[in-house]
Amino acid sequence: MAVAFLRTAAREVAESAGALSEREFAVLLAELVDLPCLDLSLQVELPKLLSPALGRLCEAIAEDDELAGEAVIDEVLDGLDTPFVRARLARAVIALRDAGRCGRLLAAVALIDLASGSRQLLGASVIEAVAVRAGVARTPAGVVLLAA
Repeated sequence: MAVAFLRTAAREVAESAGALSEREFAVLLAELVDLPCLDLSLQVELPKLLSPALGRLCEAIAEDDELAGEAVIDEVLDGLDTPFVRARLARAVIALRDAGRCGRLLAAVALIDLASGSRQLLGASVIEAVAVRAGVARTPAGVVLLAA
């Protein structure tokens, strides 16, 4: 059902996104990395028990070690990238768009990204969630969590 929801959501916004030039689409696609800072609902819910790869990503982000983070991000995404997670993010995008907190075209690009299998928004969502969990980024409400 999650896959069907993603396809339907992307199909519903395809016309507005299709009116964008290739450059406009690329600019909005690049803006997706900032969306998870807007609301906690746009951050992937991390498991309570961290996998070794997710633990290494937390350490890399806490230590601001970009190379170590890049070495494990694909493994982390492989473990967290499910249709259910993508559908949850898509629902969050739709809710924020409908509440006027996310632009219509940016939301359209986000929904297409999630339905297409791209990892642009998903990756940004995971990285922001890990940064918040590691205590190096604030939640959208401005709270800094103490790292465990």
